[in-house]
Amino acid sequence: MAKDLAGKEIIVTGGMGFIGSNLVERISNNNVYVIDNLHTGKEYNLKDFVDSKNIKFINDDSKNILKHNLRANLVFHLGIYSASPMYRENPSLVGEVVLGMINILEFARKYDINVVFASTSSIYNGINPPHREDIVPKVTDYYTEARIACERISELYNKLYGLNIAAMRFFSVYGKHEESKGKYANLVTQFLWSMKRGESPVIYGNGEQRRDFIFVEDVVNAMILASSVKGFEIFNVGTGKNYSLNELIEMLNKALGTNIKPKYIEMPVKNYVMETLADTNKARNVLGFDAKVSLDDGIKIINEYYSKI
Repeated sequence: MAKDLAGKEIIVTGGMGFIGSNLVERISNNNVYVIDNLHTGKEYNLKDFVDSKNIKFINDDSKNILKHNLRANLVFHLGIYSASPMYRENPSLVGEVVLGMINILEFARKYDINVVFASTSSIYNGINPPHREDIVPKVTDYYTEARIACERISELYNKLYGLNIAAMRFFSVYGKHEESKGKYANLVTQFLWSMKRGESPVIYGNGEQRRDFIFVEDVVNAMILASSVKGFEIFNVGTGKNYSLNELIEMLNKALGTNIKPKYIEMPVKNYVMETLADTNKARNVLGFDAKVSLDDGIKIINEYYSKI
C-alpha cells in the first residue's frame, strides 16, 4: 500500500514513537520528515533509517511545525500524548494537545494538504459496544476530552477551509517498537514482558474487562488508506472482535508454553474503560480496510520480536 504514496513529501509527527516508527518504516521509500519531542519516542526505534537519504529527524514538539521551513504533501499527526495517566498527572497536556492540533491544521491549510491523525477508542468510554463512529461521547477524563477537541477542531477546519482530514480512533494497539513506551505500553505487550520474566501480570479487577486488540501493522495500513480521504471523516481502527484480559493471559501462556497466573488487584482508577469493541463497517466500506492479523498471530510475532532485543 505504501506505493500509493510514492513520490510524496510526508511529515510524521511522533515518528520516533511506537505507532509512528512503524509507519515511517513502511513509507521509508518516500521523503519523510519525522518531528518528535522524544517524550515516549526513542531514536533507536528508527536506528536504521534516521538521517538516511529519505528520512530526516527534527527533535521538536509538533506544535512548533510552523517554525520549520518544511513543505509536504501529507501529514500523519501521531505526536499526541497517548495515555490517560499522563493527563491525570498533568491536566495541562489537554491544552498542549489542542495547540499542537491547531498548528498542524494551520500548516495543512497553508499548503492545502491532507491530515491523518491519531484519535482514540477511549472516546467510547461509558458507551455500550459495539462502538460506532456516530455516537455522542460522554465526559469521562482529560485524555478523551483532548482527543474529542482535536476531532471537533478538525471538523471546523474542514467546514471553514475545506481541508481533508481523517481522525483515526485507534483501539488497543500492540506490536513492535513498544519498548520506549514502558509502563504506557499496551497490555498485550506488558503482560508478555512480565510473563517472559516468569512474573505474574497485574490485572485490575477480575480480568473480565474486554479489549479490541489490533496489531500495529494493521493500524499502519488503515492510516495509509485514509490518507486520500475527502472531507472530514472519523474511522474506527479495530478488529471487530474483543477478548477479556483473562482470555489474553491464556493465549499468552499457550504461546510461551507457561502456566503463569495473573495477580488481581482492586481497581484503582475511576472511569476505567471496561470494554472496547469496534464497529468496523465504516472503515471497511469507505476505506476497504479490514484487520488481517489475529491476536494469536500477533502474539507469536511480538514474542519472537521481543526475544531478539
